[in-house]
Amino acid sequence: MFALSADRRRVFAWALYDWANSAYATVVLAGFFPLFFKDYWAAELSATDSTFWLGAANSASSLLIVLLAPIVGAIADRSGRRKRYLLGFALLGMVATATLWFIGAGQWGAAAAAFALATVGFMGANVFYDALLPEVAPAGEGDRVSAFGFALGYLGGGLLFAGCVASALWPERFGFTGTDQAVRFAFLLTAVWWAVFSIPLLRGVRETPRAVKAGTAVREGLRQLLATLRAVTRHRNAALFLLAYWLYIDGVDTVVRMAVDYGRAIGFDANDLIVALLIVQFVGFPATLVFGRLARPLGARGGIFLALGVYALVTVWASRMDAAWEFYAMAVVIGLVQGGVQALSRSLFARLVPPGRAGEFFGFYNMMGKFAAVIGPVLVGTVGWLAGDPRAGILSLLVLFGAGAALLWFVEDPGEAGESPSLG
Repeated sequence: MFALSADRRRVFAWALYDWANSAYATVVLAGFFPLFFKDYWAAELSATDSTFWLGAANSASSLLIVLLAPIVGAIADRSGRRKRYLLGFALLGMVATATLWFIGAGQWGAAAAAFALATVGFMGANVFYDALLPEVAPAGEGDRVSAFGFALGYLGGGLLFAGCVASALWPERFGFTGTDQAVRFAFLLTAVWWAVFSIPLLRGVRETPRAVKAGTAVREGLRQLLATLRAVTRHRNAALFLLAYWLYIDGVDTVVRMAVDYGRAIGFDANDLIVALLIVQFVGFPATLVFGRLARPLGARGGIFLALGVYALVTVWASRMDAAWEFYAMAVVIGLVQGGVQALSRSLFARLVPPGRAGEFFGFYNMMGKFAAVIGPVLVGTVGWLAGDPRAGILSLLVLFGAGAALLWFVEDPGEAGESPSLG
């Protein structure tokens, strides 16, 4: 893919972290945890109560990252130790995920707490993983490198999820006493997978640490954060993009987090929902690579516009569907664009970041994405509750996709214009 073998090794080591942590996103966050929480840990609660506590765990973890991401990003930039912070958050996520294996039936409070901590670790580590993109991508290859990472994530997460689904469907063949034990083991296996495939990034991606004491790094990091707040408001492209990204990624993340709940709400079987998630993973792998190449003729903005148009059509379709085959077909369509919009957003923003400030700027980038994870599900749930119909709730996503696309129209891509990022 790249001219120099050293570049290929560094990029592959970086991208393997997407393979590693996507196991959590697929097996835990979007897959088994929402179903298992309701049917196993919180079976004694009413459906509305269990949904409330699951939403509270999601919102609490997202809000914490909203507060932490810009601060720790700025501190990591001053110390030049992004990998150290990535490892710290990742270890939190791995340990909390593994803890789910030990939590028994009915212990919904402990399960919700472990899930919230695991999600904090997952999202926090991504701040520093994303911030390493400008360090590892050869000049002019940011779109393809970002897409390659997401594509590996879809493949790795999909492979592990497929194995976990098989063990849950036929537990005796895998040596488990039942589905409950198989699913709990899937959480433990996810933590191990995450740990093992994080090693290449930790060993193969090098940084140049700065000789700054911890207390000094904190003070300078906080000062840098205040400077970043001022810089973002002065940097028109970055500010516009962050607002656009906040709106449209709100819709994308809501689709990821609420798809299982929405499918259950309109009467689809749990097995159909799990199969649909698998379809998204395996379609997403080649489709994300294709999107990385589409960025050349279309530009990153053009690729994002294409994906948002598809999401808008899918939203209307979802509000009208009533058969399981439609859910499968929709999974294919979402798989074609989901990784692409994420990958091109990351690489476009990387071109808007001033040199040497990737950690703090990506802290804001992740903050906007995680803040969307707080607002989006609430919007869908509130509109659906007021209308008395979950189909009305899903249609509310059209506002987010449309407003995000409208703001993105005014963002200039330095890669298209031949410019370099600056603060002016």
